[in-house]
Amino acid sequence: MDAFQHINNVAFLEYLQEARVDMFWVHPQRSGLTPLVQEIVVARHEISYLAPLSWREEPIIIESWVHHLRASSFEIEYLVRDEERTYATARSVLVPYDLEKKRLRRLSADEREALEPYLERTP
Repeated sequence: MDAFQHINNVAFLEYLQEARVDMFWVHPQRSGLTPLVQEIVVARHEISYLAPLSWREEPIIIESWVHHLRASSFEIEYLVRDEERTYATARSVLVPYDLEKKRLRRLSADEREALEPYLERTP
């Protein structure tokens, strides 16, 4: 909570992180899909705050999907909302990273396959 009794902006980043963990590791395992590998790092976050979010017991819904899928990066978009209001929209750019070589790398075919079910489809 911040000085105005709203959820602090840092907490929003934690909420987005939890949504990504669910999207990349928890949900795929429940669905029998391959979880995304661990060597993915965040390159950028953007959050647009649309309404103040105060502490409450009721859960907040975070919708997330892959917006762009490129050879060496992908974007996740988020909608932070409840049944009545949208509190924030957000976007994260994620990149595959070789931890051993300490450098960026391309997405593998398996990673692309793991992301494909979450890719936004435009008509």
